[in-house]
Amino acid sequence: MADPKTPDDPTAGTPLTPLVQPTEVPDQAPLEPEATARVGRRRPVGGGRDAKRAARARAMVASAPFITRHHRPYEVLDEEGLELIERNSDFILKEVGIEFRGDADVLDIWREAGADVDGERVRFDGGMCRQIIQATAPREFTQHARNPERSVTIGGPNTVFVPAYGPPFVRDLDGGRRYATLEDFHNFVKLAYQSPWLHHSGGTICEPVDVPVPKRHLDMLLAHLTLTDKAFMGSVTAPERAEDSVAMAKLAYGDAFVDSQCVLTALINANSPLVFDATMLGALKVYARAGQACIVSPFILAGAMSPVMSAGTLAQLYAEAQAGMALTQLLRPGAPVVFGTFASSISMQSGAPTFGTPEPALVLYGAAQLARRLGVPFRSGGGLCGSKIPDAQAAYEAANTLNATLMAGVNYVLHAAGWLEGGLVMGYEKFVMDADQLGILETFARGINLSADGQALSAIQEVGPGGHFLGCAHTQAHFETAFYRSAIADNNSFEQWSADGEKDAAARANAVWKKMLADYQPPPLDEAINDSLREYVERRKRELPDHEV
Repeated sequence: MADPKTPDDPTAGTPLTPLVQPTEVPDQAPLEPEATARVGRRRPVGGGRDAKRAARARAMVASAPFITRHHRPYEVLDEEGLELIERNSDFILKEVGIEFRGDADVLDIWREAGADVDGERVRFDGGMCRQIIQATAPREFTQHARNPERSVTIGGPNTVFVPAYGPPFVRDLDGGRRYATLEDFHNFVKLAYQSPWLHHSGGTICEPVDVPVPKRHLDMLLAHLTLTDKAFMGSVTAPERAEDSVAMAKLAYGDAFVDSQCVLTALINANSPLVFDATMLGALKVYARAGQACIVSPFILAGAMSPVMSAGTLAQLYAEAQAGMALTQLLRPGAPVVFGTFASSISMQSGAPTFGTPEPALVLYGAAQLARRLGVPFRSGGGLCGSKIPDAQAAYEAANTLNATLMAGVNYVLHAAGWLEGGLVMGYEKFVMDADQLGILETFARGINLSADGQALSAIQEVGPGGHFLGCAHTQAHFETAFYRSAIADNNSFEQWSADGEKDAAARANAVWKKMLADYQPPPLDEAINDSLREYVERRKRELPDHEV
């Protein structure tokens, strides 16, 4: 189910295992790893600008199923600061407590564990939650994908990029802002499957509002299990929907495999400040008892749901996360768990959430340090923005958050692509633009190539004083792969850009996602599994009402 605890060395890890996939124009399926060298030797056919464009369209890049970072995380707190936050968090847990609402079973579990239960308020002796977590929670674990080559290791020096989660609206240049449909959901699952920079299929990439609420989780789970073979997230909007998630995973992976291995991640939000509600507790119990990974994430808008000061926010969210993570270990010791947080500030003029600002970045960096100190994987970050369209505000705010995400050493990056309008909108063009930035971050995370080839002394010797490197053998061997090449950015001359229609980045991204969907082909799936999944969905839809009762 989970890997044993290992030292948290951010420079450790095995070299990247390439899965060859295209960037600009997605192929129908990933090539086998041994095809990497063969593809890398492709040369443009013909001459001129059209031939160069064709070469770029064929350009292939090596992509791992997750990032192994080769840099140490940036840290904002020293030992004294970490101890201060830890003490303040213990104070909150002991003197203020956490409310676990609407779930007598959970209160009994805490009472048996030795916590002080007063009504629905639970208080914990200093260090109690931390000790429970550190005794059994894995430092890192593998979430198995339907395609084993796409399984992801969560924790340690690894980073997994996951699409945005939960928007009820979608936006594209053609249709504008509108309610999301099941077709939109299918489209984003396909786009995430085809992108080499998204390591995970995500969960509720958008809410398909044309499907009744009690039934829509079934269609979303079916899409994740049939339209892609990447790892995915289960439903958490009701305990029964979590049970459906586990049941469908067992149809795809087999009962014994799911009972012993992690195949699902589930987002469990604390209802900040200092509350877990019955819905989240019900889902947490289903996943933890099934040995599946719970991402325990306080959802905080500082100034409304936590103090305005970063240190106060850190102490509160750490208390909330510890309580939820400890509960998973009481339910099933060794169950995978992720310390998550979504922390943003708000505009004190309008009350709206703000993104890409320095205070949430400081909270992110500090929380990542606390997770490493605790010894569990960490979730945060993403391409967050408050902009309504994929404009300069969206780009700056998303880049500010994404850069902090990588440098902080976040392991599981929810909302990595597509987020617009404070999470209300999933943007088609924004998704493609964000994914392009993820490719840049993945390239940066590999660090400097210090092999003999990377040192390039043969090239310097060949060129000598006063020469140039354009024609030397080393450049010719690497010119197609030496530098990251964006599928979105335009680096042509003004005259060429003008002749091509004066398109901005969003317009270019519009063409990319349409091409990706046109080229999509589903991954292989055993016919018997496909039939059993569809039969399960149809049966459950007959059993469930169209409206919540």
